Amino acid sequence: MLLILLIIPVIYSIVDSFFGKLGLTRFREHKKFTEVMECKTEDKGEQMLTYMNWVNSWPIISAMIQFAILGTLGEIVSKWIIQKNFKYPFGLWLTLRKMLVWALLAVGIKYAFKGFGGFLQTLIDSSMWPRFAEGSFGQAFSLSVLMNLQFGPTMVIMHRVLDNIPEKVKNWNNMDKSMYSLLWFWIPAHTVTFMMPDMFRMGLAAVWSVALGLILGFYNRK
Repeated sequence: MLLILLIIPVIYSIVDSFFGKLGLTRFREHKKFTEVMECKTEDKGEQMLTYMNWVNSWPIISAMIQFAILGTLGEIVSKWIIQKNFKYPFGLWLTLRKMLVWALLAVGIKYAFKGFGGFLQTLIDSSMWPRFAEGSFGQAFSLSVLMNLQFGPTMVIMHRVLDNIPEKVKNWNNMDKSMYSLLWFWIPAHTVTFMMPDMFRMGLAAVWSVALGLILGFYNRK
């Protein structure tokens, strides 16, 4: 929770400054990155409210931007840890292509987050899922289990397919580890995600991508 509260205002400030210059934002004021880092606590509270408005106004675009930034950051951090140096691991065009991959994945994830809520409720109403899912934790855990076990494998495969395209390789190594991560990482992580208010879920999911990059980096380091 603390991590997402720190990262979200920074993400917003960067994105809002860029789109504000292009006139592609609904907001009157545009905070610069340095203004966000230097602002007082009450100002950061205002930034959070603005972030919430941005997410509610542009649900798909905001999801794509957050995943493009944080998902790619997770891959960069993982490479740094594996290689044990801080040399930037990708060229400019590969970085942009990776950001595009994460942005495309974000669209599917956003729809899954919304769609599986209705799916779970239908199961409960049909007496095909335990009523404990109507509680806060029960609902979050049930959503995470259903989404990761049904939608998750498709997402893992599509992620690898899209990763292979910009890197111009046919790399299917360690797919089993990627599938297992749905059980040991993504189900617990998204249980926490689904306990958050809806407007914060995609941001936290993107932050989890950075966390997974850290974990896998340490696991695979040379």
